[in-house]
Amino acid sequence: MDSKANYFVPAAWNGTHLKDGPGGSMSVSVTKAGTLSLSATGTAEFSTSALFAKAKVSVSSTVATSVSVTVGHTYSHTITAGKYGNAQYGSWGYKITWSEYINNGPACLSHLYATGSATLPTDSTGWKYWETAS
Repeated sequence: MDSKANYFVPAAWNGTHLKDGPGGSMSVSVTKAGTLSLSATGTAEFSTSALFAKAKVSVSSTVATSVSVTVGHTYSHTITAGKYGNAQYGSWGYKITWSEYINNGPACLSHLYATGSATLPTDSTGWKYWETAS
């Protein structure tokens, strides 16, 4: 790897880039939803539905096979008078570049064989804010 730099990887889905103004303030939010499900491991074969039924009786009547979870992130920013505020949701990741060389002949001369770059998202997500004239 030749270089690694912090890089914002924008989300590609609709509704993740918002623009407001001129001036004033903007407030943006994103909500993600998911499900936590029953998970079990063991050394013998067993039925997860039987395990759930037994847990419901012995542990609590409120246990469930799955639970929906929703998390959100709201961001607010004041927009400079006469400017437009932009907010883009995405990942705070990295941009990397690389070069690959090969050695040829007895003199071991190096020749550039290939180069490339990649943007790598991380699980650190949030809003990036910037302003424009229009």
